[in-house]
Amino acid sequence: MKAFNTFDTALRRNLLILFTAGLLFWSSVASLLPTLPLYIDSVGASKQEIGIVMGSFAIGLLLFRPMLGRLADERGRKIVLVIGSIVAAIAPFGYLITQSIELLILVRIFHGISVAAFTTGYSTLIADLAPSETRGEIIGYMTLAAPIGLAIGPALGGYLEATTGYRLLFLLSAELGFVALLAIAQVTNPPVQTQKQTQTNDVYDGLRLRNFWQTLGSPRVRVPTIVMLLVGLSVGAVHTFVSLFIRSTEVDLNGGLFFTVAAISSFSIRVFAGKASDRLGRGLFISLGIICYVLALIMLWQADSAIAFLLAAIFEGAGGGTVISMITTMMADRSVPQERGQIFAMCIAGFDLGIAIAAPLLGFIAELVGYGNMFGYGAVITSLALVIFLTQSSKDLPNSLRFALGRVPDAYALKS
Repeated sequence: MKAFNTFDTALRRNLLILFTAGLLFWSSVASLLPTLPLYIDSVGASKQEIGIVMGSFAIGLLLFRPMLGRLADERGRKIVLVIGSIVAAIAPFGYLITQSIELLILVRIFHGISVAAFTTGYSTLIADLAPSETRGEIIGYMTLAAPIGLAIGPALGGYLEATTGYRLLFLLSAELGFVALLAIAQVTNPPVQTQKQTQTNDVYDGLRLRNFWQTLGSPRVRVPTIVMLLVGLSVGAVHTFVSLFIRSTEVDLNGGLFFTVAAISSFSIRVFAGKASDRLGRGLFISLGIICYVLALIMLWQADSAIAFLLAAIFEGAGGGTVISMITTMMADRSVPQERGQIFAMCIAGFDLGIAIAAPLLGFIAELVGYGNMFGYGAVITSLALVIFLTQSSKDLPNSLRFALGRVPDAYALKS
């Protein structure tokens, strides 16, 4: 991590505190990944109802992320991080006090606000702080908080659910969110950049600050958002149903271990992918990440042993470790600071929508054809994301192919 040696002490301290808060936050959220579907199942929900409750999480993401993106641009990144941490500390109490499907849906929607706020504030703040020449490396290192949290959380959550039940699990999730809030309180909030302060940066290669729909419709944002939508479908299917699928096959494997292995894989790939993308381009790693997602879903389609599930977890983690962090870095390359929060919110909203659709839609498919075949359908959908990225990621088909294979720079990247 030589890049950090070039930063002053205050900046390194800021990044360390931010990383710690991210680790605590993701541990809180991830502790419920393998356990909440089992909890919902235990109160008598059907497969489709489990999907609806789990997918409701993304409703909170979709409804609030655009507003939170604008808030991050107008009022600073820290206030959005504070909102995310507060919601993460409160929401687990909602699961603790109710077993009604309708109320669980409302709690899940509320919980979704936490990820909408925290990820928007975290990503934009890191992108603001990282020098453009090492942006991929810094974002790669700082986003390690997510896979580490996704390794610790499910393992801890699965253990607590199996040994002590759900009460202590929900209390622990709330406590981790509260400690994350205490860490965020120590983060130094950089000055808010306004359009007036940076009016000389408002135009890059003919791109001007636009309103929401104009920006979303522009090629630099539209295509990554569609790719994130299709990837979100596969991620939503895995996060919602893999624990139930493992249990239905009677394979001797704790669902939490699947997520832990996926997180270790994600961690491992991010260590070098971010730095390598500064030299080889973001497109190559996005393409490879989507391929990993496809392979993971194919393996789940055919999985009938612990080894098969763990191999699928490795590819699932590799996909998450490249696609999400590289698209985040690519969107930082394509935006100026005073619009970055909104740009990130739009792009990640595609991912949120994919998760929202995945749970009820693929839950319905699972009722008809079973969990295994459902993951096969997911592989087909994710393959479509790869085709779109290979053909639409740049200004024309030849440049799109070259960019997606790491042969040319990003045509939409803005100059430093």
